[in-house]
Amino acid sequence: MLNELEMALGYTFRSRKLLENALTHSSYANEKWKNGLASNERLEFLGDSILGFVVAEALYRRFPDHPEGDLTRMRADLVCENSLAQVAARLHLGKFLLLGHGEEQGGGRSRSSINADAVESLIAAAYLDGGFQAARGIVERLILADAPKGRPRNADFKTALQELVQRKKNQALSYTLLEESGPDHDKTFRVEVLLNGQVVGIGSGTSKKRAEQAAAEQAIDRLFPEAWGDGA
Repeated sequence: MLNELEMALGYTFRSRKLLENALTHSSYANEKWKNGLASNERLEFLGDSILGFVVAEALYRRFPDHPEGDLTRMRADLVCENSLAQVAARLHLGKFLLLGHGEEQGGGRSRSSINADAVESLIAAAYLDGGFQAARGIVERLILADAPKGRPRNADFKTALQELVQRKKNQALSYTLLEESGPDHDKTFRVEVLLNGQVVGIGSGTSKKRAEQAAAEQAIDRLFPEAWGDGA
């Protein structure tokens, strides 16, 4: 059965014990404590660091012109619980987990936190089994292959725009509400962003904050088309 998981990972473990350890939730380990069974928590700790480093290095090399703030946001987007849970879903990882009875009954196989932790544990297990390149390969295939070509999915465009314009001295950004329309339960806001008094972007949204983000995104596309590395 674990051969199926190894095929999905693109890596075959020399030590089946390491692979099983990566799949062992603390609830299962606690129930089987008499056998000295260890949970995957220590592997998760190691895997978190390996994952963060591999992703950070890849982003650093892939986007040489991006400021630190952009890289930080992209890394956070790729290594967050939701992203790792999506990786776990593609692997059908839930069905391979070793869970205690209570966790099993409580729907643990589909719990995002458990699955995300198991992905990190598998990365660490691969590192211990086959070295850094084995772990890197899994991260590249499962996580970095789906990385945005530049634009973070959850980007803070206002902050990004501020960082970009501040590369030059004496730059002033401001936002102006142009219009507020619609009933109270379904309002639409329209905002413009000005750089040194000149309009550089206009955006709309269901809140003033979202409209400002949309305006900032348009400004980045106009003023810094190279910023996301996607030819926007």
